[in-house]
Amino acid sequence: MNNYLLSIQYDGTKYNGWQYQNNARTIQEEIEKSISKILRKEIKIIGSGRTDTGVHALDQKANFKTEENLNLFVFKYSLNSVLPNDISINNIISVPENFHARFDAKKRTYIYLISDKKSPFYYNYSYFYPVNLDIEYLNQISETLLGEKNFSAFCKKGSDEENKICNVYKACWIKKKEITIFKITSNRFLRGMVRAIVGTLLNAAKKKLNHKEIETIINNKNREFAGENVPAKGLFLYKVEY
Repeated sequence: MNNYLLSIQYDGTKYNGWQYQNNARTIQEEIEKSISKILRKEIKIIGSGRTDTGVHALDQKANFKTEENLNLFVFKYSLNSVLPNDISINNIISVPENFHARFDAKKRTYIYLISDKKSPFYYNYSYFYPVNLDIEYLNQISETLLGEKNFSAFCKKGSDEENKICNVYKACWIKKKEITIFKITSNRFLRGMVRAIVGTLLNAAKKKLNHKEIETIINNKNREFAGENVPAKGLFLYKVEY
């Protein structure tokens, strides 16, 4: 059995997230339909992780298995021809048969974009937040997130995830003219975690909270103590590492 790994980009604006759902349009369903159409058999793909409604991806990963020996150049061209314009396949490679896009992933990186300038070209891909942010301060309090911790305080209410432990390797802020970028790398993420973290840190900047106050939010393990989620449209799955 052949196993193939896809590198995928998508604009999540018109989709109800990555994972297949009944009566809802998702990225996974669109890709599975397109591959199945080309190969003329039902194909299921395994994503590295799910992204929520409205979230984008610069480098999502997914694998699928087939008995077909694919010409990868031709297949990539065919697949991109069939897929909607807001989903593209950047690369396809052959991987070992036991490779699993989700369970074999070691690190995942997300970025969140904030714009302090109103622009129609930023609207679908950033959070308009016209505040002069103190990047040095934000980087200092973001250090509180680093390490292996229980991130229940930043998990979406009603989530079915029992394990709330994540190991955050990096969390930093970068200013590029009118765009501020929050970048975070972890072994795994909980549902809504990045958006809750960004909302909490922006609120912390507004109130000038210190490290200990951020630690208290984390240690309380209660979503009620953290800030509101920022909009999904500013969030991108940036990279998945194996």
